[in-house]
Amino acid sequence: MNRATVRAKEKARQAIYRQGWSEGYRYGGCVAVMEQIPVPAPPKEDIRILYVQQGFESVDQGMIGALRALAGVLEVASPEEMLQKAEQMNPNLVLVMNALHVFPAEHSEHIDLLRSRGIRTAVWFVDDPYYTDRSLPLAGHYDYVFTHELSCVPFYREAGCSEVHYLPLAADPERFAPVEPPRSYQSDVCFIGSGFWNRVALFDELAPYLARKKVRIIGGLWSRLQQQELLRSHIREGWVEPGEARIYYNGAKIVINMHRPTESGQDNANTANLPGLSINPRTYEIAACGALQITDVREDLQRYYRPGYDIETYGSAEELKQKIEYYLTHEQERIEMAWRSLRTTRERHTYHDRAARMLAIVK
Repeated sequence: MNRATVRAKEKARQAIYRQGWSEGYRYGGCVAVMEQIPVPAPPKEDIRILYVQQGFESVDQGMIGALRALAGVLEVASPEEMLQKAEQMNPNLVLVMNALHVFPAEHSEHIDLLRSRGIRTAVWFVDDPYYTDRSLPLAGHYDYVFTHELSCVPFYREAGCSEVHYLPLAADPERFAPVEPPRSYQSDVCFIGSGFWNRVALFDELAPYLARKKVRIIGGLWSRLQQQELLRSHIREGWVEPGEARIYYNGAKIVINMHRPTESGQDNANTANLPGLSINPRTYEIAACGALQITDVREDLQRYYRPGYDIETYGSAEELKQKIEYYLTHEQERIEMAWRSLRTTRERHTYHDRAARMLAIVK
């Protein structure tokens, strides 16, 4: 074996060692952060809740786990089971998650029937403002309307809803948490989400740069890209379950977050053209995995995270490229910011906190 071959093998061995050390260092720090955060154990409320799930696993299961810890009695129903289960348990509150997409056409009539029996009802719209054409006709049928979107609070109030409350989204720490990912899930840069037109424009602009990195782009609609030749090998088309998304987030040095467009006609039903002011669930979920996130900016971001401290932001493709390059070459800063993001999320932004806020209002 000649010297060049020996040197090459030694260099490769050292690179593998450094990578393994870095992965263990990141994960060990995440574990240390989580061990420092106390687990809340508040007394249960004397309330019987029927929770009607939408089918969003990461939101539904986060809320179900939180409500089991907080409510005296909790039952879970599908949209089709709602009336039957309400009759069986006689709840104090029927809480409906989102009320869209998979709910029967007569859902609003069912809610009216429950209210006529003296049962309080609440809905939490978590697709706002993208489907407000469909949520607005439903909102007036509930006693309480919760929305994660700031711009929709006056929108529902102006439509005649008297009890409208802003309730931000969160992360489910059981489903989004630090793990040690297999090598097959590791990347320099990762993005998970559908190829909405604003996202496609961003990745088309970044394509020459990203094509030279180890990049994962995961989701549907990415056939819209003009730079298919440069990015095709980096794209995995289709949906990934939350459990697998968690592994991808943990395996990425940097995770990009970009909110979807709100303008009417941009893959949505928002003819009122309500703006998007509030951050998406992905913001919390990425942070809960102990991953460094670089996100576009929404108005209420600074209510929950501190840009430059526990999250990073960008305002253009060029700024995003510069920050990706910076954090790929400043590993310690990257890891420490991700640890701070994890701490912020687990201390303040779990569904336990959101469920407790909701119950304080409805009781």
